[in-house]
Amino acid sequence: MCPETFFIVSEFLHKELVEAAYKHRCYSQEDSAYAARFATYASLHGIRTHNAIKGLHLDEWFSSEGNGCDPSAEIEKLPSRFAASEIWNANRKLGQATAYAAMERGIQLADEFGIGQICVDNAFHYLWGGGYVMDAANRGYIAYTNCTAALAEVVPFMGKFPTIGTNPHSWGFPTVDAIGFPIVIDWATSVIAMGRVQQLKREGSSLPSNAAVDKEGNETTDANEVAALLPFGAHKGYCLGLINELVAGMIGGSLPTFRCRDLDNPAEKNTPCFYFQIIHPDAWSAGAFAKGRNQSENIKAVIEDVLGHGNENCLLPGQLEAEAAVKCKKNGGLLFTSAELDAFDEIADEVGAPRWDRTQFKEAE
Repeated sequence: MCPETFFIVSEFLHKELVEAAYKHRCYSQEDSAYAARFATYASLHGIRTHNAIKGLHLDEWFSSEGNGCDPSAEIEKLPSRFAASEIWNANRKLGQATAYAAMERGIQLADEFGIGQICVDNAFHYLWGGGYVMDAANRGYIAYTNCTAALAEVVPFMGKFPTIGTNPHSWGFPTVDAIGFPIVIDWATSVIAMGRVQQLKREGSSLPSNAAVDKEGNETTDANEVAALLPFGAHKGYCLGLINELVAGMIGGSLPTFRCRDLDNPAEKNTPCFYFQIIHPDAWSAGAFAKGRNQSENIKAVIEDVLGHGNENCLLPGQLEAEAAVKCKKNGGLLFTSAELDAFDEIADEVGAPRWDRTQFKEAE
């Protein structure tokens, strides 16, 4: 199989088009800038399943005027009797803008109390959770987030009908001083994310085995036939996905099979929920590190032990994303395939902007 060819697109050109697309859909300049910032960060780190194409597809699929975001929404902070905890009603505000705001507030709380948590009701998909925890980890914090995915697309272990979301978990650890990049543990609780299915469909590629089923409940590797996804690790992935549904249920989320769908019963809710937790590293330190090491030195020693003993070629979570960012910076821009450039052409057509002149895009090394 031949390796894919990637073309170099400047961050400015990408940001300009993505902002224009969101503003065209009536989002504010501020929210459009958040969307472009996030999309750029995802593409910089090689995240092709949750980039600008995915974000705009979700907005189009659910409609800014329907079960998706409300471009005019503002976050409402609800009363809480706990100083380090906040509860927000996002009122369907753009997920990327909401997530950035929640992480920023969580950092402020962690600076004051050692830990901060933000629970968000009436939210909408924030795309790649790893991007938010990576950003916080690069700033020196331990960060965690989970959310309920836009739709219930995953079949429970030993089940046949999708009743839970792909429901990702994302952890970021401030390990830049120790190893040069933050460790970011980020995974959907399905074998693959639906964004990966859409990417493979664009590229004309097959799914891995035991990842998805068709409308009859039979396993399929054809991206065009996928009706639902399977949890990774059988019962283990199912339980991890269920955690998100339970967390959302505690916050205010309702029935998973109603989420982001038209409701016959107006008394029900159909919005996702977010959960964010930020921890200051000092709040975790007992101070008694072996051989007089400090916290960062101790983390480095732990990682070296994990990757020692013949494990030197093993990857760390976040390493591929860090290498993708190095590759983009080496090439002087973001990297996209020809199929992805076709998708950006469609975005330009919607906005009424000129299509990108592909003759200006060099092939990446």
